[in-house]
Amino acid sequence: MSGVVGRRLRKLDGLKKATGEAQYADDLSLPRMLHCKLVRSPHAHARIKRIDFTRALAHPGVVAVLEGSELPTRYGVIPWTPDEQALAADKARFIGDEVAAVAAVDELTALEASELVDVEYEVLPALVDPDAALAEKANTIHDGSKHGNVSKHVALTFGDVDGALAKSAAVAKDRFFYAGSTHAAIEPHCAVAQYDAEGNLTVWSSTQIPHYVHRELSKVLGLDPARVRVVQPFIGGAFGGKSDPFSLEFVVAKLAIKTGRPVKCLFTREEVFWAHRGRHPMRMDFQVGLSAQGDIEAVDSKILIDGGAYSSFGLVTAYYSGQLLTGPYRFGTYRFDSTRVFTNKPPCGPKRGHGSVQPRFAFEVALDMAAEQLKLDPLEVRRRNFIGQNVKTVNGQQITSNGFLQCLEAVERRSGWKQRHGKLGFGRGLGVAGSMYISGTAYPIYPNEMPQSGIQVKLDRSGKVTIFSGASDIGQGTNSLPAYLLAESLGCDPRDCTVVAADTDLTPVDLGAYSSRGTFMVGTACLEAGERLWALLAQALAEKFGCSADAIDGELGTLWGPGEGQRVSFREAVQLAEAKFGTLGATGSYRTEKLGADYRGGTIGASPAYSFTAHVVEVKVDVETGVWTVEKVWAAHDCGKALNPTLVEGQIEGSVYMGFAEAAMEEMTYLDSGLHKGPSLLDYRIPTSLDTPGIEALIVESIDPKGPLGAKEAGEGPLHPVIPAISNAIFDAVGVRLTELPFHPAKVLKALKAKAAASTPSAGSTPHADPAAIPVPRPEERR
Repeated sequence: MSGVVGRRLRKLDGLKKATGEAQYADDLSLPRMLHCKLVRSPHAHARIKRIDFTRALAHPGVVAVLEGSELPTRYGVIPWTPDEQALAADKARFIGDEVAAVAAVDELTALEASELVDVEYEVLPALVDPDAALAEKANTIHDGSKHGNVSKHVALTFGDVDGALAKSAAVAKDRFFYAGSTHAAIEPHCAVAQYDAEGNLTVWSSTQIPHYVHRELSKVLGLDPARVRVVQPFIGGAFGGKSDPFSLEFVVAKLAIKTGRPVKCLFTREEVFWAHRGRHPMRMDFQVGLSAQGDIEAVDSKILIDGGAYSSFGLVTAYYSGQLLTGPYRFGTYRFDSTRVFTNKPPCGPKRGHGSVQPRFAFEVALDMAAEQLKLDPLEVRRRNFIGQNVKTVNGQQITSNGFLQCLEAVERRSGWKQRHGKLGFGRGLGVAGSMYISGTAYPIYPNEMPQSGIQVKLDRSGKVTIFSGASDIGQGTNSLPAYLLAESLGCDPRDCTVVAADTDLTPVDLGAYSSRGTFMVGTACLEAGERLWALLAQALAEKFGCSADAIDGELGTLWGPGEGQRVSFREAVQLAEAKFGTLGATGSYRTEKLGADYRGGTIGASPAYSFTAHVVEVKVDVETGVWTVEKVWAAHDCGKALNPTLVEGQIEGSVYMGFAEAAMEEMTYLDSGLHKGPSLLDYRIPTSLDTPGIEALIVESIDPKGPLGAKEAGEGPLHPVIPAISNAIFDAVGVRLTELPFHPAKVLKALKAKAAASTPSAGSTPHADPAAIPVPRPEERR
């Protein structure tokens, strides 16, 4: 069977989005619908003494109010760390924490009434700095904590790291800092709830985890799960920012139950910044030891993670910061010590490349630093340490297919690395970096033996194929994937496939769009269902043509047998099969495979397959201003098999853009009080299309033995290498190392001045005050 997979087909929902036909959560308007606004704390840390709704209830148009005591059950996406309430009842833990809600006849009235809610606070000392929070024992952000303000601490060692460092020919040792960042999805969070006369609750939400929202709604509201329905409409981007249950989902549900009317809550952009769940700031102390030949003898990291006020995915983040670093290279020994700390700031969570982008930056720059000490080509060092395929990493994770060498070769060739690295002249440079990422987590977030992803398919005698999928499409093409794979499996035209998605009443369970699990797990379920239906079609046609079922083939709406004239339309084949077998339908599942190592935390980071990526970046640096620009990014990604090359290239380009943005300008900054300095897209800077560099996306296909038709992830892995590659390219250009993100021009100037001062020939000499007067180093000085 062929004709669909590997072709550059459009997305199934592309025209609906392009024409405005697609309906997003805020497009929903139900009869008698109320609008809800949340009351947020103006203090970073404060006990809630009293909430008085008198003035708000007197405001014309107000229908209902809500406070935390009415939703006392705590929740969290990770079942072992349920530390959030829909509305804080005891104390607020960051500026913007939700403490009350108002429902009114329209949005403006709800906003006016929310400002009339009187809340009495007892202000507590705010812990904004993670070091201060770590040291503080008496003032804990979560009362009753046995570990102070430590959210999670992980320390794992594999081999004699100290001994390996001691015998290394070169050891790079430095401190790195990665600023936090937000997702900046174009669509703010929105939820609409309706509670019908029969006691059924429906919530439409811009979530990327409908199943987990369904579970938590049932728990917090005390409703039978069979009475709760969660629907994900079209969603305007997420990038991890909508992979937690959020306060607005619980609040609109409770208010709908309380009033008997539908309720909508739409966040403003400022509220999206308060909800956050973005990239964790991390301070990382790294050591990387190399042998004289360039073998990685030891890697040692100590990481302090600023988690914000609540746990979110934090338990996983602490593990991912170490567990996902051990490829695509072979480590002789490895140790990591990661501590996630609560602070009185908006909670951090998963952003594209969850937990592993930050340490990848530190490691890949430190690897270059060690290679520099030995005067070794940094690309060759990476090639030399290639871990291989069908091997285990130093921390016990199983790697199957591995196309990293082909990725390196692709970017080496396309960038002209051998001819150009170190030879472009002062102010221009090339940098390289690599990475590895998961194709879904091996285990579900809550332990169970049920499938992680399910597909249900109905064949109609008209030739229409209806696919019911619980997967969440957040722009990556998950709604199109079932159509491609079922069309490939059944020989139908993908345009005859309809996908009904992300509705917990109608579709089988899928755990959501996180950890790059969609292609691998949803795809596997699709193929299983397709194989079952194809067996029925092939058997019916084999009887008609008088041949074996193995001789039947087809593509794009036509099926055929081995003989002359043995051709029928897909519609005819379905009708033959339905006449023989009855109504045609099948299901498919992805079931959890037991993976990981046998130690505490050894299953976190385990994946059925890993993707691999290599980037080369070319930069230009203006030493007078410190301004640097990326001239070109060559990004090669091993996705196993490109089911749709256009979508894979789009994911590579989007990942590179987001990594470049974090290197260039993105950062969440706060005052000492815990107040965000600029919670808007005017003040929070992200690159426009005019700022974005040229990107050449290069697809490498390693054909994974476990993946659906060999496919692996492509949505998050390609982000990782661009950031360290930029830092390494700036070093190649002007001879300074940038170890703190983002790489603002002022930091470049500071590093250039420090370099100039360090190279001053005598102690009495005056360092160059004017960056333009910095002498141009000779190549050997730069290298």
